[in-house]
Amino acid sequence: MPDATGDRPCVVVVDAYAAVRSLVLAFRQRGFDCVRVQSTIGVPPVYRSALPVASDFVADIQHEGDVAATVAAVRAFAPVAVVPGGEVGVEFADLLADSLGLPGNGTALSAARRDKYLMVQTLHAAGVHAGRQLRVTDAQELEMWHRRLGGRVVIKPLRSSGSQGVHFCDSPEESVAAYRGLIGELDVFAQPNRAVVAQEYLSGTEYMVNTVSRDGRHQVCDVWRTDRISANGIVDLCDALVLVPSPDQVVPALEKYAFEVLDAMGIQHGPAHLEVRLTPEGPCLVEIGARIAGGGIPATAGLGIGESQLEWTVDAYTDPERFRQRVGTGYALQRHCAIAGMVSPVEGTLREYQGLDEIRSLESFHALALLVEPGGRLSVTVNDLTFPVLVTLVHPLRSVVERDLNTIRHLDGRAFYALVQAGRGT
Repeated sequence: MPDATGDRPCVVVVDAYAAVRSLVLAFRQRGFDCVRVQSTIGVPPVYRSALPVASDFVADIQHEGDVAATVAAVRAFAPVAVVPGGEVGVEFADLLADSLGLPGNGTALSAARRDKYLMVQTLHAAGVHAGRQLRVTDAQELEMWHRRLGGRVVIKPLRSSGSQGVHFCDSPEESVAAYRGLIGELDVFAQPNRAVVAQEYLSGTEYMVNTVSRDGRHQVCDVWRTDRISANGIVDLCDALVLVPSPDQVVPALEKYAFEVLDAMGIQHGPAHLEVRLTPEGPCLVEIGARIAGGGIPATAGLGIGESQLEWTVDAYTDPERFRQRVGTGYALQRHCAIAGMVSPVEGTLREYQGLDEIRSLESFHALALLVEPGGRLSVTVNDLTFPVLVTLVHPLRSVVERDLNTIRHLDGRAFYALVQAGRGT
């Protein structure tokens, strides 16, 4: 049925910034026009360097607070689906889909799909294994809770993204200092931290599990192992992701647990990105995003598998019969893949990187992205928002990818970064 843009059916993508452009292009390649809805008045800080490409969309609708007006503007395009883009758009995508009578996850658990405290409480209520935690608005309460719990505690904002604002604290005093440093400050979406969450540190390897659902049936699209180091004062810094083969022995347990989490969180339609620790007691959720994975993960998964969360998402929303025919099949790894972030120990104005040619000469080298260009401001790497360089590795042999990951870490360090000296030009 023709819509307001012509003969092509239309999909609405909420908060589609450049980081999820691959999803927009996937819909367009399948013959769907895309309408962009921006749920916030301004562009959140985390997206300011990743603005959308205007030509990708037939319309750009700004939500200014009047839900009825925005729903009416979207309805004019007769969309067949509403899809969340960035993390900040998850709740408004739920609301739009619900208002338009389109497949979605409803609004009852929308807040829990964004609030890191509520999401874990939701798992507890559903009887799904989850860690101990505290919603913190009082320093003394936090100190007493950490002292009773003992061990390491993770302090983080309730509704931020990436690993921004995450602190690993080994004493009650460190927890209180982290809380005081976060409370009242703005998160990456320019919203004030009115509370923080304190959670027990989960020991064990962390995995990323990317899924897509339709009518409550779930598909694992890809699983990644996170590699971690202690650097720059961060005891548990993720510096690389490695694509895990579907037959790997860890996958069945991760899949079973991920599906329990999806059901508990009310995710019946669309993509999800789960971060799960494989603890001695079994899988345990770190957090979940009800949207596609970021950081170029789907595109890299496609290099290794031949398809990714992108294709599964398009099927789920626009070709549910094809989705139903294929759901439940394991993915076949054609090539091994990894994504490595360089970890800068220095800050200042970058003059040049010293060692890029050696990285490009690695046997599994596929691509290199300079997130900080020469002449730009280099920061000490403390989370996944401060990587200066990302390297993608792809090779038929797992051993080659693992070796090249080790080589990248060997090349990294102070000598890799040449800074502009004070009083000198570039």
